Amino acid sequence: MTAAEIVETLGAKPLAVSDFHPLTKEYVSAFATDLMSDALAMIQESPEDTVLLTGLCNQQALRTAQMLDIELIIIVRGKEFNEEVLRMSRNMGVNVFSTHFTMYEACGKLYQRGLKAIV
Repeated sequence: MTAAEIVETLGAKPLAVSDFHPLTKEYVSAFATDLMSDALAMIQESPEDTVLLTGLCNQQALRTAQMLDIELIIIVRGKEFNEEVLRMSRNMGVNVFSTHFTMYEACGKLYQRGLKAIV
């Protein structure tokens, strides 16, 4: 599933898009958490092919994505990063979108479309 298809499925709006290449990139898995320690522990295989869904709206989410080479973050529940964090995400090359769906709903929609879970 491409990032553009993920964004369309979730009705997500762009918050920080630093590189349009990942929008055409194929993603094979998704991981959803507000605990970045879980993301660091669980996302071991192909983190570059994983989209991170979270409700955490601070630098910790970006730092975790950077450490794992994740290029796409979807913020759930309509939350948004503040301008400082958005600027930081652009500088890091992490693309951030926001969806009004809850984490549960967003995961269900992506699962239905074929993204697999990290286990």
